[in-house]
Amino acid sequence: MPARSSETRGYVIPIGGAEDKIGHRRIHRRFVDLCGGDDARIVVIPTASRLDDTGDRYRTIFTDLGAAKVEVLEISERKCAESEEALGKFEGCTGIFMTGGNQLRLSTFLGGTPVATQIRRCHARGAHVAGTSAGAAFMSEHMIAFGKEGPRPVAGKVTLAPGLGLTNRVIVDQHFRQRNRMGRLLTALAYNPFVHGLGLDEDTAAFINKERVLEVVGSGGLTIIDVHDLDYSSMARADEGDVVQLVNVKLHVLTHGATYDLQNRVATPGR
Repeated sequence: MPARSSETRGYVIPIGGAEDKIGHRRIHRRFVDLCGGDDARIVVIPTASRLDDTGDRYRTIFTDLGAAKVEVLEISERKCAESEEALGKFEGCTGIFMTGGNQLRLSTFLGGTPVATQIRRCHARGAHVAGTSAGAAFMSEHMIAFGKEGPRPVAGKVTLAPGLGLTNRVIVDQHFRQRNRMGRLLTALAYNPFVHGLGLDEDTAAFINKERVLEVVGSGGLTIIDVHDLDYSSMARADEGDVVQLVNVKLHVLTHGATYDLQNRVATPGR
């Protein structure tokens, strides 16, 4: 379930992957500033990655940007997400960052565990939660587990799985323009027309506040697909492999500084 509405709820920050790590680091810098700057206490969760140095790399980035404390929580199997030691890492944290890799590692290792519950509790009391690439996909209630790339929605070519549940308002797809993922995001939305689709280019983030207004940060674009007024979908009668018809879909492409109100469905371009 998504975190309950709260005046103290933190930001949800999906990032499209391949964010700038050695230049201005605009996304990382904004995250650290939100988390308290010199007082920031950040927990990095590299579970999605199979690389041994992923957690340490982000610890160095956030420390270099001035964070007071950066803990790396290594979870290589489900029992690690049930330990008191793991839960203790979150004590006093102001930010949580989930790295890229494979989102199914996040859902299978963290889903339904005390650590997943603790992340939601921290977010509800004000901690900001960011995720890049696989970490971004896992943040919402519905997650794209995998799917066929290409420009058109195709029946049966996307598999959804439960995510962390920090928001039930969006489905996120990452590396969006670079990997030609318009079709798979449209397919996911055809399954569930309640939500917005957020297609995040690389080095691009959506900073979503407690009022459900997002701001675009980064060098790429954010594609927002709004199916609220969808008039027709052929998904229910399409055979596997058929192109799915969707009528009356609204699309926005936003860049750095632009905002979008998820509640009222209003886009404001950046300056």
